[in-house]
Amino acid sequence: MTRHADDDALDQHAGVAELRLATGDTGLGPQNGALAEDLPLDRNQAILQAAKQVGSILKRNGHRFALAGSVAVYAHGGTQNLQHDVDFCFRPEDAEAVARTLREAGLPVYAPPEDWLLKASCLGQQVDLIFELAHQPVTTELLERSQELSVDSVFMPVLSPTDLVHSLVAAFSEHHCDFGAVLPIARTLRERVDWDAVRRACGDQPMPDAFFYFLERLEVIPSRPKEAQR
Repeated sequence: MTRHADDDALDQHAGVAELRLATGDTGLGPQNGALAEDLPLDRNQAILQAAKQVGSILKRNGHRFALAGSVAVYAHGGTQNLQHDVDFCFRPEDAEAVARTLREAGLPVYAPPEDWLLKASCLGQQVDLIFELAHQPVTTELLERSQELSVDSVFMPVLSPTDLVHSLVAAFSEHHCDFGAVLPIARTLRERVDWDAVRRACGDQPMPDAFFYFLERLEVIPSRPKEAQR
C-alpha cells in the first residue's frame, strides 16, 4: 500500500518510534505497560492512537486489511464517540501472518474462545482482529472495496460505508439488538450507503428488517414501495 507523508507523524510520537519495525527484531518491540504513561487521558484519543499504531505496523508489512467498527465510522466523518476497542478485518487465511507481525512488533496476541477473531493489545487498548463479518468470512473482494482514508492523520484502508453498515446491521439478533447505537451511524452515512444492497444481503432476517422499518419511520431512508415489501 502507498505510504503517505502523514504516516510519519507516528514516528514523532514520543516513546513509540520503535513501533516502526520491518526486520522482525523483537528486541525493539514496545512494551504496553511502559507506554501506559504516554496514553492521552481521553479514551477516544487512546483508541485512535492504538488504531494508528496497529494500522501503521500492518501497512509497513504489506498485509491486506481494512479498519472496521466505530473507528471506521469516525474515518468516514462520524463523531468521535468511539466504543471500547479497535476493529480490523482480515481474510481467514492471513490470520497466522497477521498475528506473527504484531507479535514481532511487541504486541500480545491471543485466541479467545470465539473462533472468528483474534485479540491483541496496543497502548492499553483492546484490538479485535476479525476474520468473519456479518456471519461470513472476510474476502478479498470485501477488502478491495475498502477506501483509503485518514484516521487522525494516518491513512489506511477503511471498510466502505455499505459494507460497514451491513456488518453492523447483520449482527443484530435476539441476543444483540442495540438499534440506538447504530442509528446515528446510519444517519451519518445514509447518503453513501447502498441501502438496497444492504437489504438484499440481510435477506428476511427479522432483526435487520425491523431496523430498516425503524429507519423508514424516522425518514433516515426512503420507504420501499408496497409491492417490494411482499
